[in-house]
Amino acid sequence: MNVRTICALLMCLPLWALADTAANREIKQVLALEPDAAHGGQLFEQCAACHGPGGGGSSDGAVPRIAGQHYRVLVRQVVNFRLGKRWDMRMEGVATSHDIIPELQDIADVATYASQLELDGAPGVGDGTRVTRGAELYSKQCASCHGRAAEGNDAKEIPRLAGQHAAYLERQIHDAVDGRRPELTRSHGKRLEALDFEDVLGLADYLARIERQDTR
Repeated sequence: MNVRTICALLMCLPLWALADTAANREIKQVLALEPDAAHGGQLFEQCAACHGPGGGGSSDGAVPRIAGQHYRVLVRQVVNFRLGKRWDMRMEGVATSHDIIPELQDIADVATYASQLELDGAPGVGDGTRVTRGAELYSKQCASCHGRAAEGNDAKEIPRLAGQHAAYLERQIHDAVDGRRPELTRSHGKRLEALDFEDVLGLADYLARIERQDTR
């Protein structure tokens, strides 16, 4: 196979497939680095403008709680924003900024710092009328991967969902179904598409009310 043929084949690949290859390569490079949490704390001062000084986000779901989220999960999300695999104007600007996190080492550092933050304050929750429904759905469809207490798994890059803002979780589910989160759409698409509006509200509310367990 000559170079011209290889180039032609690459041009036929969807953009997300090319980005996926680049993202996995960058993630491996970041995970091979030795994180500096102290430097990450300095970098996080700029993240705090949106995420809050304690990484608690906003209860209306506009900004997620990232305090105590698994390190590998945070690394993957930053890299995805950096390479256009995940879309949010604010985060894309931060992830590609030469002033905030210009180097892969910076990603390792700030992700480590955020993962070590102790979560404080209460999450934004729903009205509580669909929690039982949400608990049943979670047990049947989500717990096998995300854990009984929605604690996630750092080694497998499965996010901690317990205690996340309900409105943020709702938005991510809808974004995945609508194709605005390609990676999540591919991994969760059929399961999430099967949920109706009431299911989404119940599942998000249930997850927001789960008390986080420290699995670090």
